[in-house]
Amino acid sequence: MKYIFSPRNRFGTWRKLWIYLAESERELGLDGITEDGLKQMTEHAQIQDHEFEIAAVEEKRRRHDVMAHVHTYGLAAPAAEKIIHWGATSCYVTDNADQIFLRDALDLLLPKLAAVIQRLSHFAQEYRSVPCLGYTHGQAAQLVTVGKRATIWIEDLLDDLHNLEHARERLLGKFRGAKGTTGTQASFLAIFQGDHAKVKKLDELVTKKAGFTASARSTTQTYSRKIDVDIVHALSSFGCTAERIGGDIRHLAMFKELEEPFEQDQIGSSAMAYKRNPMRSERLCSLGRILANFSADAEQTYKSQWLERSLDDSAIRRIVLPESFLCADACLILLNNISSGLVVNRAVIRQRIDLELPFMATENIIMAMVNKGHSRQEAHEHIRVLSHQAGAVVKQEGKPNDLIERIRKTSFFEPILDQLEVLMDPATFFGRSPEIVDEVLEFDVKPALEKYESAIGRIGDADLSV
Repeated sequence: MKYIFSPRNRFGTWRKLWIYLAESERELGLDGITEDGLKQMTEHAQIQDHEFEIAAVEEKRRRHDVMAHVHTYGLAAPAAEKIIHWGATSCYVTDNADQIFLRDALDLLLPKLAAVIQRLSHFAQEYRSVPCLGYTHGQAAQLVTVGKRATIWIEDLLDDLHNLEHARERLLGKFRGAKGTTGTQASFLAIFQGDHAKVKKLDELVTKKAGFTASARSTTQTYSRKIDVDIVHALSSFGCTAERIGGDIRHLAMFKELEEPFEQDQIGSSAMAYKRNPMRSERLCSLGRILANFSADAEQTYKSQWLERSLDDSAIRRIVLPESFLCADACLILLNNISSGLVVNRAVIRQRIDLELPFMATENIIMAMVNKGHSRQEAHEHIRVLSHQAGAVVKQEGKPNDLIERIRKTSFFEPILDQLEVLMDPATFFGRSPEIVDEVLEFDVKPALEKYESAIGRIGDADLSV
């Protein structure tokens, strides 16, 4: 990802765009673009180390980055020096290159996101039937399963996958292309002596050579910064998901139910040697938070543009676009690492269930008593009194929940004592959680990841250490 937004790739992409333009102009019959000139341009398509110095000196003199690189490229390809950038404005290279970077960056993120979804899907499948406490309002609620909870993360990540795919698809059909200084193509129309068909064809050729499906029909000097807004929105939305997942893992780690990977020699604290801090998930939350906030920068930049062009977008875009992608990439590296080694502490989970389940089972016990012909209100009152007594033991004395033992010792409940084990079975409390896991994986995950199978395999072989 760092290479995509690096100076070497940026200026190398500018040179490729100048080659696309010169090749297309020659194909359409413009004189002056020689085979030798194109050959030299192609041979020097990748900027060399010493050329950075030449361009820097020229830019300091001219105060114009594109013209500095036109000059530098011309020195490397003297046979093409007079026709480099013919008919183009600076945004021909700067904006078209930016769109190429956006596409390539999305192509890098999408398989990594698919790999996270796949890893979490394996996790969900493995723990599809392992009961655990659900939590609403931060309080123990009806049971779910460990796998069912993971499907919540998976569904949100699938939304992020679809959002990024849609942003990429829209981008491919909105290339800036060869549009001239204010989007009118007047300079190219002059070069081709009023031949509108050739000007349109030039735009099509450059767009195709750059790997895009179509160019925008109407642009200003730049491509619309609305494109940036939509892409950064998708990235920012993923940042929200990253922070949400990281927060859930941190809460569960606080309860000791779930832990992120912890290396054999890893140190949790310089002072408290026993600690296993969820530092990956904390870092994920931190990066997800800043990524979520980039959307406002893209929005402000788009709506502050003046008419056909103003340059107040340049500096902020040079920060926001690379950093939002770098941040998203870092989040995905973390998520892949975390999801590849999540540790489920079943004994702790069962302990927490045992602490709360007797209270949750009271409704089942009341209904069982009603089925035996007893009054619901009377059963409710007995349960209420015993529950408060057991709650006091748990909260004030720090002892285990003894509600079931109190029920066993109360003669009123004798008719259903032989049913208590069944009424207390955690599997009767988590509903269709295992089936929901199966359905999410079959109908949501499987079709979404089909196109990424080979790429996920390559990512699986990569080093995901953090």
